[in-house]
Amino acid sequence: MKNKNEVIVVGTIHSQHLGSEKYSLKVFADIIKNLNPDVVLAEIPPDRFLIADEQFQRLGKIDEPRVLQYPEFSKVIFPLQKTLGFSLKPVSAWTEEMANARENRLEEIKADKNKAKDWEIYMEARQLSGKLFENYMKEFDPVKIHSDEFDRILNIELQVFSDLFNDDLGKGGWENINQAHYEKIDSELNEIINQKKRVLVIFGSGHKGWLVKKLQSRTDIVLKNLLDVI
Repeated sequence: MKNKNEVIVVGTIHSQHLGSEKYSLKVFADIIKNLNPDVVLAEIPPDRFLIADEQFQRLGKIDEPRVLQYPEFSKVIFPLQKTLGFSLKPVSAWTEEMANARENRLEEIKADKNKAKDWEIYMEARQLSGKLFENYMKEFDPVKIHSDEFDRILNIELQVFSDLFNDDLGKGGWENINQAHYEKIDSELNEIINQKKRVLVIFGSGHKGWLVKKLQSRTDIVLKNLLDVI
């Protein structure tokens, strides 16, 4: 199939873009301009997207709180859509209710004596990931963030977190929420099969490895690493 879509997962660092030198909003914007996508699938909940898009079209700025937390979208992607002309689709499965329920349940788990050993195992995995990251990169760097090593280090913590607490956290469990994100991504990709488009899937960098692994099962796309394209 010569008309397969090209898919690239771009990992972001949300509000930390504002203070990062190597992965500033300007660096992020330059990456998007260089990629010149046809479609952007963004980590924005559909209900919040409707509000944010209406605000941007009417006022030229975004005040919607959830989207405002992600400056890569509010300050870069929405403005670039006007100049680059790509199609922008929201594919985040998060809702405020889910986020609140997850935080409440985590507090209960931390306070549960029967979960004390599990929490200790998770914290040890988290500390190991943190220590390895200290050796791997001193500050956020888009080159290192989009490496297999970044995913491997982060997965030490996240896999333990998922194995121990995914079921306890319900829809907000790590495996569960990523699967819900992917279902929205999958649905959007199914709408444009074999249209020879360049599609960017833009999510927080923690989700990148999970999504890349899941997307590898699709035979109708050409999945590329950002580092092989820019």
